[in-house]
Amino acid sequence: MKDIVNYWFAIEAALNGGKAIMDIYSKDDLGIEYKADESPLTLADKAAHNEIVEILEKQSELPILSEEGGLPNYAERSTWDTYWLIDPLDGTKEFIKRNGEFTVNIALIEKGVPVFGVIYVPVTKTLYFGDKKGGAFKWANFEQLEEFNIEKCLKLPIIGKNRAFTMVGSRSHMSKETMAYMKEMELKHGEVEIISCGSSLKLCMVAEGSADAYPRFAPTMEWDTGAGDAICRAAGFQVVQYPSDVPVTYNKENLLNPWFLVK
Repeated sequence: MKDIVNYWFAIEAALNGGKAIMDIYSKDDLGIEYKADESPLTLADKAAHNEIVEILEKQSELPILSEEGGLPNYAERSTWDTYWLIDPLDGTKEFIKRNGEFTVNIALIEKGVPVFGVIYVPVTKTLYFGDKKGGAFKWANFEQLEEFNIEKCLKLPIIGKNRAFTMVGSRSHMSKETMAYMKEMELKHGEVEIISCGSSLKLCMVAEGSADAYPRFAPTMEWDTGAGDAICRAAGFQVVQYPSDVPVTYNKENLLNPWFLVK
């Protein structure tokens, strides 16, 4: 619990990043550009990045790795024992579609392991956070840092098992390999419910207990999963490479994640 309180500024950074995103979400022009890999980039990605980095740099001396920041070479990154990993706007495609399924992700990585994570959902004003010692929590309708009181948060997981086996998958990036795995689970469990969802909300659904598994057999980057991975681990779940079942690790030379399964 003490560690979570010590990271109050990361929660503030996520909140401010979310506010910056919503300022642009309400505008007609989202300032859409496309990166070299043809993934979209908007004014909101940049604005959230700036808000988050400003707070983290002010409150912490740790290095920062952001999807929207310059990527240090591996020779430099390999010397990082602990650092901040951020995705200022996870689910840019969902942001552009204006379906609300996008998040702000901030993780603290220590020796390749996510030890603290915060995810903020700007449209619903929902906060998820957790660390390896204090557990994982959810707070709905969170808008002001001054309101923060961990006693008012719901400890994760919060949803019981009185339902069909449930899997969550990507709304915009579902691969044939992921679909094949889901078919296998249908044979194993009989009745299976499959929910499509954008961004790191999928990891949050496992952490809160509304889904039993999240298979992702398609490309993702470390900043897509770091915060959700920390929250899932804090809630008692695993984020493992598939099919080896070895935990996913961070700050690799190649920041592309392997196929993984959250369970």
